[in-house]
Amino acid sequence: MVMEAALQALQRGDAATLVVVLETEGSTYARAGAMALFGASDGQVGWLSGGCLEPAIERIASEPAREGQLHWLEIDTREDEDMLSGSAVGCRGLLRLALLPLRQLPDAEAPFAAWQRGRAPLDLKIDRDGAVACIAAGTVRDWRIATTTVAWGSTTTAWSLRIDAPPEVLVLGAGPETPMLLPLLREMGWKTTLAERRERWRGQARFADRHLDATPADAVRADQVFDAALVMHHNFELDREALDALAANAIPFVGLLGPVRRREDLFRVLPASHRAVLTPRLRSPIGLKLGGQGPQAIALSIAAQLQAYLHEVEPGRASGEELTSNPDPRPAEAVA
Repeated sequence: MVMEAALQALQRGDAATLVVVLETEGSTYARAGAMALFGASDGQVGWLSGGCLEPAIERIASEPAREGQLHWLEIDTREDEDMLSGSAVGCRGLLRLALLPLRQLPDAEAPFAAWQRGRAPLDLKIDRDGAVACIAAGTVRDWRIATTTVAWGSTTTAWSLRIDAPPEVLVLGAGPETPMLLPLLREMGWKTTLAERRERWRGQARFADRHLDATPADAVRADQVFDAALVMHHNFELDREALDALAANAIPFVGLLGPVRRREDLFRVLPASHRAVLTPRLRSPIGLKLGGQGPQAIALSIAAQLQAYLHEVEPGRASGEELTSNPDPRPAEAVA
C-alpha cells in the first residue's frame, strides 16, 4: 500500500516524504525495509509504530519535502524513562530512518510501477552522502540528493534494502465473505485477483485488484503466477472444476472453503492422480480456528492463515513474541 501511494504521489507531484527504516534494535513495531509516506494529498500511508511515534515523525517529515534534502532520524526508546514519560511508547527499541523527499526522485515511477506490476523485488540503496538508487525488474534509476548529516554515530556508509514483491492470491468464486476478505488481504499487502463469471457475484469484483471473467480452468491458465489460490464458489460443480484445474498447476497453497465432508465428496469425483497432487498443498477447511461464525469471521480466519503461511509463522504465536525473539529472515544489509 505504501509503494502504491508513493507512486500516486509522484504522479501528482505531491510534496511528500517517503520514510524508510534502515536499521532496528530491540523490540520495534517495524523492521528494516518498512516504509511510511507522509505529506501526500491523501494523508499518511503506512505505520512505523503503533501510532505513538507518528505525530513526531510527521512533523519532522515535512522538512525534507520543503527543503528538498535527505534527512536522517534516530528514535531510541530503550531506556526506562521512555516507557513512563513523553509519548509513553512502551517499546524498548531503536529505529534509524531515512527521510526521502519524493520530488527529488524524478522518474521513480518507473521502478515503483515495475515492482507493483511484476514478481521482482525492489532494491533500494541509500548512501549517507545522498546517493540513492532504485532497481526493480531490470528498471534502474539513481539520484544524488542534497543531504543533512546522519543523526547518529556509525561507521555504516550505505544501506541496501530489499522490498519483496507483493504476494498474489487468486480467489476462485465470490460469496458473502468477499467484501471483507479481499480488502483485508489488500491492506495486508496481497494483490488480489477474483475469477468470477456468475452474474449474481460479478459486482464483488470491485473489491479485487483484478477481475477475470473466466472459468476456473482459464483463470488458472492466465499468464500470471500466484502464491495462493482460494476455492470459494459455494457451488459444488464449480469447486470441482476449480480443483481439477489447480491439480495441473503448481500454486503452492490451495485453500478450499467448506467442511471436511464436502472436501471428501469433492475428492470422490476427482481422478486419483489429481487427489494425489492436491493433497500436499491443500488447506481444507480453509481458515484458522479463531472462533465466531458468519462471513466476517470466516474472512478473518482465511486472511490469518494466508498471512501465517506467507511469513512461515506457526499459528498461535503472539505478535509480541515474534517482535522480540524472531529476527527478520531478510534483514537490510549494512555496508561499512
